[in-house]
Amino acid sequence: MSEIDSLALTLQPHYKHFNVKNRLLFTGHSHQAWPDVAFDGVREYLGMVAESVDLKWEKAFEKTEVLRGYLRSYYNDPDGLYCREQNTHVLLVAWLSSLDLKNKPKILTTDGEFHSMYRQLRRFQEEGLEVKRLFHHPGELLFDAIRQELDQNTAAVMLSRVYFESARINQKIPEIAGYCRRHNVPLLIDDYHGTNVVPLSIRKAGLQDAFILIGGYKYLQWGEANCFLRFPKDCNLRPAVTGWFAAFSSLDEPRINDEIQYDEGHQRFATGTYDPVSQYRAAKVVEFFNRQGLTPERLSAQYRNQIQLLRNLFLEKAFNPDIIKLTHEDPVNKTGGFLSLNSPFARKIRTDLLKKDVFTDARGPILRIGPAPYITEQQCIKMINTLSESVQKFKN
Repeated sequence: MSEIDSLALTLQPHYKHFNVKNRLLFTGHSHQAWPDVAFDGVREYLGMVAESVDLKWEKAFEKTEVLRGYLRSYYNDPDGLYCREQNTHVLLVAWLSSLDLKNKPKILTTDGEFHSMYRQLRRFQEEGLEVKRLFHHPGELLFDAIRQELDQNTAAVMLSRVYFESARINQKIPEIAGYCRRHNVPLLIDDYHGTNVVPLSIRKAGLQDAFILIGGYKYLQWGEANCFLRFPKDCNLRPAVTGWFAAFSSLDEPRINDEIQYDEGHQRFATGTYDPVSQYRAAKVVEFFNRQGLTPERLSAQYRNQIQLLRNLFLEKAFNPDIIKLTHEDPVNKTGGFLSLNSPFARKIRTDLLKKDVFTDARGPILRIGPAPYITEQQCIKMINTLSESVQKFKN
Protein backbone atom coordinates (compact mmCIF):
# COMPACT_ATOMS: atom_id res chain seq x y z
CA MET A 1 0.00 0.00 0.00
CA SER A 2 1.30 3.44 -0.90
CA GLU A 3 2.02 6.10 1.68
CA ILE A 4 -0.85 8.17 0.29
CA ASP A 5 -3.39 5.37 0.61
CA SER A 6 -2.09 4.30 4.01
CA LEU A 7 -3.38 7.54 5.48
CA ALA A 8 -6.29 8.25 3.11
CA LEU A 9 -7.95 4.86 3.56
CA THR A 10 -7.63 5.19 7.32
CA LEU A 11 -9.35 8.56 7.27
CA GLN A 12 -12.13 7.98 4.75
CA PRO A 13 -14.48 6.03 7.10
CA HIS A 14 -14.55 9.10 9.36
CA TYR A 15 -15.99 11.36 6.61
CA LYS A 16 -19.25 9.58 5.84
CA HIS A 17 -21.36 12.75 5.84
CA PHE A 18 -19.27 14.21 3.01
CA ASN A 19 -19.00 10.80 1.31
CA VAL A 20 -15.34 11.43 0.45
CA LYS A 21 -14.82 7.81 -0.56
CA ASN A 22 -17.15 8.06 -3.53
CA ARG A 23 -16.61 11.66 -4.65
CA LEU A 24 -13.81 13.53 -6.38
CA LEU A 25 -13.46 16.48 -4.02
CA PHE A 26 -10.45 18.44 -5.21
CA THR A 27 -11.18 21.81 -3.65
CA GLY A 28 -9.07 20.96 -0.61
CA HIS A 29 -7.26 24.30 -0.95
CA SER A 30 -10.60 26.08 -0.63
CA HIS A 31 -13.06 23.92 1.30
CA GLN A 32 -12.19 20.55 2.79
CA ALA A 33 -14.67 17.99 3.99
CA TRP A 34 -15.39 17.94 7.71
CA PRO A 35 -14.97 14.72 9.67
CA ASP A 36 -18.18 13.29 11.10
CA VAL A 37 -17.26 14.46 14.59
CA ALA A 38 -17.80 18.05 13.43
CA PHE A 39 -21.52 17.31 13.31
CA ASP A 40 -21.30 16.02 16.88
CA GLY A 41 -19.81 19.38 17.84
CA VAL A 42 -22.84 21.21 16.44
CA ARG A 43 -25.19 18.98 18.43
CA GLU A 44 -23.09 19.48 21.56
CA TYR A 45 -23.37 23.23 21.17
CA LEU A 46 -27.15 23.15 20.76
CA GLY A 47 -27.49 21.09 23.93
CA MET A 48 -25.15 23.38 25.86
CA VAL A 49 -27.06 26.52 24.81
CA ALA A 50 -30.40 25.01 25.79
CA GLU A 51 -29.04 24.25 29.24
CA SER A 52 -26.85 27.30 29.84
CA VAL A 53 -28.76 30.06 28.03
CA ASP A 54 -26.87 33.32 28.67
CA LEU A 55 -24.25 31.53 30.75
CA LYS A 56 -22.90 29.89 27.61
CA TRP A 57 -19.99 32.28 27.03
CA GLU A 58 -17.51 30.83 29.48
CA LYS A 59 -17.97 27.39 27.94
CA ALA A 60 -17.70 28.86 24.45
CA PHE A 61 -14.42 30.55 25.35
CA GLU A 62 -13.06 27.18 26.45
CA LYS A 63 -13.59 25.82 22.93
CA THR A 64 -11.82 28.81 21.42
CA GLU A 65 -8.88 28.06 23.70
CA VAL A 66 -8.74 24.53 22.24
CA LEU A 67 -8.23 26.08 18.81
CA ARG A 68 -5.59 28.45 20.11
CA GLY A 69 -3.77 25.53 21.68
CA TYR A 70 -3.72 23.70 18.36
CA LEU A 71 -2.27 26.72 16.57
CA ARG A 72 0.35 27.41 19.23
CA SER A 73 1.45 23.79 18.93
CA TYR A 74 1.43 23.79 15.12
CA TYR A 75 3.51 26.95 14.92
CA ASN A 76 5.81 26.06 17.84
CA ASP A 77 4.67 29.32 19.38
CA PRO A 78 3.94 29.02 23.12
CA ASP A 79 4.16 32.78 23.71
CA GLY A 80 2.09 34.07 20.78
CA LEU A 81 -1.39 35.54 21.21
CA TYR A 82 -4.28 34.55 18.93
CA CYS A 83 -7.30 36.78 18.40
CA ARG A 84 -10.40 34.89 17.22
CA GLU A 85 -12.81 36.37 14.70
CA GLN A 86 -15.43 35.39 12.10
CA ASN A 87 -13.12 35.91 9.13
CA THR A 88 -9.66 37.19 8.31
CA HIS A 89 -11.02 40.35 6.73
CA VAL A 90 -12.28 41.85 9.99
CA LEU A 91 -8.93 41.03 11.59
CA LEU A 92 -7.12 42.61 8.65
CA VAL A 93 -9.15 45.80 8.95
CA ALA A 94 -8.70 46.00 12.73
CA TRP A 95 -4.95 45.55 12.33
CA LEU A 96 -4.71 48.18 9.59
CA SER A 97 -6.62 50.59 11.81
CA SER A 98 -3.89 50.30 14.44
CA LEU A 99 -1.17 51.62 12.12
CA ASP A 100 0.03 55.21 11.91
CA LEU A 101 -1.23 55.70 8.36
CA LYS A 102 -1.45 59.47 8.70
CA ASN A 103 2.29 59.86 9.13
CA LYS A 104 3.33 56.69 7.31
CA PRO A 105 0.89 56.31 4.40
CA LYS A 106 2.83 53.61 2.51
CA ILE A 107 2.10 49.87 2.43
CA LEU A 108 4.31 47.30 0.70
CA THR A 109 2.49 44.23 -0.57
CA THR A 110 2.56 41.95 -3.64
CA ASP A 111 0.43 41.44 -6.73
CA GLY A 112 -0.28 37.86 -5.66
CA GLU A 113 -2.41 38.43 -2.55
CA PHE A 114 -5.82 36.97 -1.84
CA HIS A 115 -8.94 39.05 -2.51
CA SER A 116 -9.49 40.23 1.08
CA MET A 117 -6.13 41.94 1.29
CA TYR A 118 -6.01 43.06 -2.35
CA ARG A 119 -9.50 44.56 -2.37
CA GLN A 120 -9.17 46.39 0.95
CA LEU A 121 -5.79 47.88 0.10
CA ARG A 122 -7.02 48.83 -3.36
CA ARG A 123 -9.95 50.68 -1.81
CA PHE A 124 -7.71 52.46 0.68
CA GLN A 125 -5.47 53.36 -2.24
CA GLU A 126 -8.44 55.14 -3.80
CA GLU A 127 -8.64 57.17 -0.59
CA GLY A 128 -5.00 58.24 -0.79
CA LEU A 129 -3.00 55.41 0.79
CA GLU A 130 0.22 54.66 -1.10
CA VAL A 131 0.18 50.94 -1.91
CA LYS A 132 3.19 49.41 -3.65
CA ARG A 133 2.39 46.04 -5.21
CA LEU A 134 5.60 44.16 -5.84
CA PHE A 135 5.93 41.17 -8.12
CA HIS A 136 5.16 38.07 -6.04
CA HIS A 137 8.38 36.20 -6.72
CA PRO A 138 9.01 33.50 -4.08
CA GLY A 139 12.71 34.32 -3.68
CA GLU A 140 15.39 36.96 -3.89
CA LEU A 141 13.63 39.24 -6.39
CA LEU A 142 10.83 40.05 -3.95
CA PHE A 143 13.28 40.52 -1.07
CA ASP A 144 15.34 42.92 -3.20
CA ALA A 145 12.22 44.89 -4.12
CA ILE A 146 11.24 45.24 -0.47
CA ARG A 147 14.71 46.50 0.42
CA GLN A 148 14.49 49.07 -2.35
CA GLU A 149 10.96 50.29 -1.55
CA LEU A 150 10.89 50.24 2.26
CA ASP A 151 11.50 53.73 3.60
CA GLN A 152 10.56 56.07 6.46
CA ASN A 153 7.01 56.41 5.11
CA THR A 154 6.35 52.65 5.20
CA ALA A 155 3.69 51.67 7.74
CA ALA A 156 3.77 47.91 7.09
CA VAL A 157 4.72 45.03 4.82
CA MET A 158 1.84 42.66 4.00
CA LEU A 159 2.27 39.44 2.04
CA SER A 160 1.50 35.72 1.83
CA ARG A 161 3.61 32.74 2.85
CA VAL A 162 1.91 30.60 0.17
CA TYR A 163 0.44 32.37 -2.85
CA PHE A 164 -3.22 31.50 -3.38
CA GLU A 165 -3.06 31.18 -7.20
CA SER A 166 0.29 29.53 -7.85
CA ALA A 167 0.82 27.61 -4.57
CA ARG A 168 4.43 28.85 -4.55
CA ILE A 169 5.97 29.25 -1.10
CA ASN A 170 7.59 32.56 -0.26
CA GLN A 171 11.11 31.36 0.51
CA LYS A 172 12.35 34.62 2.03
CA ILE A 173 9.89 35.18 4.88
CA PRO A 174 12.55 34.96 7.65
CA GLU A 175 14.86 37.37 5.80
CA ILE A 176 12.00 39.77 5.08
CA ALA A 177 10.97 39.64 8.74
CA GLY A 178 14.51 40.44 9.85
CA TYR A 179 14.73 43.38 7.49
CA CYS A 180 11.37 44.74 8.69
CA ARG A 181 12.50 44.36 12.29
CA ARG A 182 15.69 46.32 11.72
CA HIS A 183 13.62 49.16 10.28
CA ASN A 184 10.86 48.93 12.89
CA VAL A 185 8.18 48.13 10.30
CA PRO A 186 5.48 45.58 11.24
CA LEU A 187 5.10 42.50 9.02
CA LEU A 188 1.71 40.88 8.37
CA ILE A 189 1.78 37.38 6.87
CA ASP A 190 -1.31 35.82 5.29
CA ASP A 191 -0.92 32.10 6.06
CA TYR A 192 -4.34 30.86 5.00
CA HIS A 193 -2.68 28.52 2.47
CA GLY A 194 0.20 27.55 4.73
CA THR A 195 -1.39 26.32 7.94
CA ASN A 196 -1.55 22.51 8.15
CA VAL A 197 0.31 22.18 4.82
CA VAL A 198 3.75 23.76 5.13
CA PRO A 199 5.12 23.39 8.68
CA LEU A 200 6.42 26.57 10.28
CA SER A 201 8.21 27.04 13.58
CA ILE A 202 7.77 30.67 14.52
CA ARG A 203 10.64 30.44 16.97
CA LYS A 204 13.08 28.83 14.53
CA ALA A 205 12.11 31.22 11.73
CA GLY A 206 12.52 34.23 14.00
CA LEU A 207 8.94 35.42 13.52
CA GLN A 208 8.08 36.11 17.15
CA ASP A 209 7.24 39.74 16.35
CA ALA A 210 5.25 38.96 13.19
CA PHE A 211 1.49 39.22 12.72
CA ILE A 212 -0.03 36.15 11.03
CA LEU A 213 -3.53 35.71 9.57
CA ILE A 214 -4.88 32.17 9.89
CA GLY A 215 -8.15 30.72 8.58
CA GLY A 216 -9.89 27.49 9.51
CA TYR A 217 -12.04 27.19 6.39
CA LYS A 218 -9.50 25.26 4.34
CA TYR A 219 -6.73 22.91 5.44
CA LEU A 220 -7.70 22.94 9.11
CA GLN A 221 -11.16 21.50 8.32
CA TRP A 222 -12.68 23.78 10.96
CA GLY A 223 -15.20 25.31 8.59
CA GLU A 224 -16.37 28.90 8.52
CA ALA A 225 -16.01 31.50 11.30
CA ASN A 226 -12.80 30.16 12.83
CA CYS A 227 -10.13 32.71 11.94
CA PHE A 228 -7.25 34.09 13.97
CA LEU A 229 -4.71 36.88 14.00
CA ARG A 230 -1.50 35.76 15.66
CA PHE A 231 0.36 38.65 17.27
CA PRO A 232 3.32 39.05 19.67
CA LYS A 233 2.71 38.99 23.40
CA ASP A 234 4.23 42.44 23.90
CA CYS A 235 2.00 44.06 21.25
CA ASN A 236 0.67 47.48 22.29
CA LEU A 237 -1.10 48.48 19.07
CA ARG A 238 -4.44 50.23 19.55
CA PRO A 239 -6.83 49.37 16.70
CA ALA A 240 -9.22 52.19 15.86
CA VAL A 241 -11.73 49.60 14.63
CA THR A 242 -12.52 47.96 17.95
CA GLY A 243 -15.41 46.07 19.51
CA TRP A 244 -16.46 45.46 23.08
CA PHE A 245 -14.94 41.97 23.12
CA ALA A 246 -11.54 43.70 23.06
CA ALA A 247 -12.23 44.95 26.59
CA PHE A 248 -14.46 42.23 27.97
CA SER A 249 -12.97 42.40 31.48
CA SER A 250 -13.83 46.08 31.97
CA LEU A 251 -17.49 46.11 30.95
CA ASP A 252 -18.67 46.82 34.50
CA GLU A 253 -16.37 49.78 35.05
CA PRO A 254 -17.82 53.32 34.90
CA ARG A 255 -17.80 55.01 31.51
CA ILE A 256 -15.36 57.90 31.66
CA ASN A 257 -13.55 60.02 29.11
CA ASP A 258 -10.17 58.39 29.58
CA GLU A 259 -8.32 56.74 26.72
CA ILE A 260 -9.97 53.56 25.38
CA GLN A 261 -8.46 50.51 27.08
CA TYR A 262 -7.72 47.03 25.70
CA ASP A 263 -7.62 43.79 27.65
CA GLU A 264 -4.32 42.05 28.07
CA GLY A 265 -4.30 38.74 26.26
CA HIS A 266 -5.71 37.41 23.03
CA GLN A 267 -8.61 39.68 22.08
CA ARG A 268 -6.93 43.02 21.35
CA PHE A 269 -8.22 43.02 17.73
CA ALA A 270 -11.68 41.60 18.48
CA THR A 271 -15.09 42.94 17.45
CA GLY A 272 -18.24 41.83 19.26
CA THR A 273 -20.84 39.13 19.73
CA TYR A 274 -20.48 36.01 17.60
CA ASP A 275 -22.01 32.55 17.21
CA PRO A 276 -19.85 30.03 19.14
CA VAL A 277 -21.21 27.01 17.26
CA SER A 278 -18.27 27.24 14.87
CA GLN A 279 -15.81 26.76 17.73
CA TYR A 280 -17.66 23.68 18.98
CA ARG A 281 -17.50 22.19 15.51
CA ALA A 282 -13.80 23.00 15.14
CA ALA A 283 -12.83 21.79 18.62
CA LYS A 284 -14.15 18.34 17.71
CA VAL A 285 -12.00 18.39 14.58
CA VAL A 286 -8.95 19.27 16.66
CA GLU A 287 -9.61 16.27 18.91
CA PHE A 288 -10.03 14.07 15.84
CA PHE A 289 -6.78 15.26 14.25
CA ASN A 290 -4.91 14.56 17.48
CA ARG A 291 -6.40 11.06 17.80
CA GLN A 292 -5.47 10.26 14.20
CA GLY A 293 -1.89 11.43 14.70
CA LEU A 294 -2.17 14.10 12.01
CA THR A 295 1.01 15.90 12.94
CA PRO A 296 2.38 18.80 10.87
CA GLU A 297 5.00 16.47 9.40
CA ARG A 298 2.49 13.77 8.48
CA LEU A 299 0.09 16.23 6.87
CA SER A 300 2.88 17.92 4.94
CA ALA A 301 4.16 14.58 3.62
CA GLN A 302 0.66 13.61 2.47
CA TYR A 303 0.21 16.83 0.52
CA ARG A 304 3.67 16.61 -1.06
CA ASN A 305 3.07 13.03 -2.17
CA GLN A 306 -0.37 13.85 -3.57
CA ILE A 307 0.83 16.94 -5.45
CA GLN A 308 3.79 15.05 -6.88
CA LEU A 309 1.48 12.27 -8.05
CA LEU A 310 -0.99 14.73 -9.61
CA ARG A 311 1.84 16.57 -11.33
CA ASN A 312 3.35 13.36 -12.72
CA LEU A 313 -0.04 12.18 -13.96
CA PHE A 314 -0.67 15.57 -15.58
CA LEU A 315 2.72 15.55 -17.36
CA GLU A 316 2.17 12.00 -18.59
CA LYS A 317 -0.85 13.24 -20.55
CA ALA A 318 1.39 15.58 -22.56
CA PHE A 319 -1.31 18.22 -22.90
CA ASN A 320 -0.99 20.92 -25.53
CA PRO A 321 0.61 23.78 -23.53
CA ASP A 322 -1.47 26.29 -25.46
CA ILE A 323 -4.53 24.65 -23.89
CA ILE A 324 -3.30 23.85 -20.38
CA LYS A 325 0.06 23.69 -18.61
CA LEU A 326 1.71 23.86 -15.22
CA THR A 327 1.68 27.38 -13.81
CA HIS A 328 5.31 26.84 -12.77
CA GLU A 329 7.80 24.02 -12.40
CA ASP A 330 9.02 24.66 -8.86
CA PRO A 331 9.81 21.43 -6.99
CA VAL A 332 7.00 20.11 -4.82
CA ASN A 333 8.85 20.93 -1.59
CA LYS A 334 8.61 24.60 -2.59
CA THR A 335 4.85 24.57 -3.21
CA GLY A 336 1.77 24.40 -1.04
CA GLY A 337 -1.17 22.00 -1.04
CA PHE A 338 -2.61 22.28 -4.52
CA LEU A 339 -1.64 21.86 -8.17
CA SER A 340 -1.85 25.11 -10.11
CA LEU A 341 -2.55 24.90 -13.84
CA ASN A 342 -2.71 27.70 -16.39
CA SER A 343 -5.27 27.69 -19.18
CA PRO A 344 -7.21 30.28 -21.19
CA PHE A 345 -10.16 27.90 -20.70
CA ALA A 346 -9.72 27.45 -16.94
CA ARG A 347 -13.22 28.52 -15.95
CA LYS A 348 -14.87 26.53 -18.74
CA ILE A 349 -12.87 23.44 -17.80
CA ARG A 350 -13.90 23.88 -14.18
CA THR A 351 -17.56 24.12 -15.23
CA ASP A 352 -17.29 20.99 -17.37
CA LEU A 353 -15.63 19.08 -14.53
CA LEU A 354 -18.39 20.10 -12.14
CA LYS A 355 -20.96 18.65 -14.54
CA LYS A 356 -19.12 15.36 -14.00
CA ASP A 357 -19.31 15.88 -10.20
CA VAL A 358 -15.60 16.68 -10.02
CA PHE A 359 -14.90 19.59 -7.69
CA THR A 360 -12.05 21.96 -8.57
CA ASP A 361 -11.97 25.73 -8.87
CA ALA A 362 -10.72 28.42 -11.23
CA ARG A 363 -9.50 31.98 -10.75
CA GLY A 364 -9.05 33.75 -14.08
CA PRO A 365 -6.63 31.62 -16.14
CA ILE A 366 -5.69 29.45 -13.13
CA LEU A 367 -7.28 26.05 -12.53
CA ARG A 368 -6.55 24.76 -9.03
CA ILE A 369 -6.65 21.08 -8.09
CA GLY A 370 -6.48 20.65 -4.34
CA PRO A 371 -6.36 17.22 -2.68
CA ALA A 372 -6.91 16.58 1.02
CA PRO A 373 -5.50 13.97 3.42
CA TYR A 374 -8.41 11.59 2.69
CA ILE A 375 -7.82 11.56 -1.12
CA THR A 376 -6.43 8.26 -2.46
CA GLU A 377 -4.09 7.53 -5.34
CA GLN A 378 -6.96 6.09 -7.39
CA GLN A 379 -8.96 9.26 -6.89
CA CYS A 380 -5.98 11.31 -8.12
CA ILE A 381 -5.80 9.11 -11.22
CA LYS A 382 -9.53 9.55 -11.87
CA MET A 383 -9.15 13.28 -11.40
CA ILE A 384 -6.51 13.66 -14.11
CA ASN A 385 -8.27 11.25 -16.45
CA THR A 386 -11.47 13.27 -16.14
CA LEU A 387 -9.49 16.47 -16.67
CA SER A 388 -8.11 14.97 -19.87
CA GLU A 389 -11.63 14.30 -21.11
CA SER A 390 -12.65 17.88 -20.43
CA VAL A 391 -9.55 19.41 -22.00
CA GLN A 392 -10.20 17.57 -25.26
CA LYS A 393 -13.28 19.75 -25.77
CA PHE A 394 -11.26 22.92 -26.07
CA LYS A 395 -9.03 24.18 -28.81
CA ASN A 396 -6.85 27.25 -28.85
